[in-house]
Amino acid sequence: MIMDNNKYEHLIKKVYEESIAEELEIEAGDVLLSINDNIIKDVFDYRYYMKDEYVEVLIRKADGEEWLLEIDKDYDEELGVEFENSLMSEYKSCSNKCIFCFIDQMPKGMRDTLYFKDDDSRLSFLQGNYITLTNMKDDDIERIVNMNLAPINISVQSMNPELRCMMLNNRFAGEKLKYLKVLFENHIEMNGQIVLCKGVNDGDELKFSIEALSEYLPYMRSVSVVPAGITKFREGLYPLELFDKNEAEQVIDLIESYQQKFYGKYGLHFIHASDEWYISAGRDFPEEERYDGYIQLENGVGMMRLLIEEVSEYLEQIKCNKEYDMSIKRTVTIATGLLAYDTIKQLSDKVCELFNNITVNVVPVKNRFFGETITVTGLITGEDLIFALDEYKKCNRLGDAVLISSCMIRSGERVFLDDITIDEAGERLGVNVVMTDSSGEDFVKSIIDEEYSMERNNENQVYIDAFDL
Repeated sequence: MIMDNNKYEHLIKKVYEESIAEELEIEAGDVLLSINDNIIKDVFDYRYYMKDEYVEVLIRKADGEEWLLEIDKDYDEELGVEFENSLMSEYKSCSNKCIFCFIDQMPKGMRDTLYFKDDDSRLSFLQGNYITLTNMKDDDIERIVNMNLAPINISVQSMNPELRCMMLNNRFAGEKLKYLKVLFENHIEMNGQIVLCKGVNDGDELKFSIEALSEYLPYMRSVSVVPAGITKFREGLYPLELFDKNEAEQVIDLIESYQQKFYGKYGLHFIHASDEWYISAGRDFPEEERYDGYIQLENGVGMMRLLIEEVSEYLEQIKCNKEYDMSIKRTVTIATGLLAYDTIKQLSDKVCELFNNITVNVVPVKNRFFGETITVTGLITGEDLIFALDEYKKCNRLGDAVLISSCMIRSGERVFLDDITIDEAGERLGVNVVMTDSSGEDFVKSIIDEEYSMERNNENQVYIDAFDL
């Protein structure tokens, strides 16, 4: 086997207990060289070739000795190892300069990882990221088809090739739309996303894109329409404007005019407006059935409806099972973004109606860091959190804990976007800052159950996307 400067050699960082690897005496520090004599380019090759019931795995031990291991196993059973690089190759960066790119709207001086623009199809399958297809080639698409990798999440923006080139600032962006047809013809499940920019891809252009994308139903299972985020750091960038209430209503009306038509034919509503449109328009969120199982939850489509339903269901469960002392006395403060404030306040009031001795202060946090046009919870910094709660601290009204959504925190860690830690924020506020996840049950328990909230505070969680509402 010919290696390219060790490019396709993969260092094993950890071996799981009671795994195939442990049984065969594979150790941390060993190197995976091949499976069934196939070079392993990345994690997808690894998973694909490990699916056989009989595999031959070539390992190089730390002393340089090579072991060829013959393994009989279940079809989907893996080796039981963790690699030094989870992707097993370098990340592919974005080659576009989109007119709405959020990273281009960030100030200087933040940690380096926040400025990395990924556009890697593998992260679409592994983490649900949306990709533009612009750095993909025919071989990449063929590989997806051959391995039957799905679903693939695609940032479409526009089905007008010329407009897509303009929006992505990439002369190949329109041409790459051809891959949608290839994926459709090979029955590869897809989800789409349109970041809507006022005066650019809205109105008739949005209508055209919806109709063009619907030709790929049912394998294009959903398309979300989300408004472009606009920070105060846009000097020298394309002049984007916010949608007003009337324009948000027009977007909703257009989308909803298509939903029943698609549902009648395919059993899918297909095109979805993100929660932000309904909040901006002052309208109620759609009923749960219209979200098609919350396919586009990571794009803020149905997040509020799901939380409302889960909180209501869990409060009913508490009433029926009487699992809590209804006389519990506690005061907590919930800090949230402006966008979600009304919903969080209404849900908190429901909890307080059931538990008469519980007080919940819900505090909307203005985003001074990125600008007040940014209203999502996930982009609140530690400094803005502390600033918003300062008056409550001075009046000794923060209560027993400050509850924050885990989407404010760097994935798997306890750090805000501005590198302030949860512990530091707690010290400056003089009260415990506790993370809650996105479920309704967790929301209620974190309010009413001090022991539960403290246990959650000490856990390492995997958090949802920072653009969460």
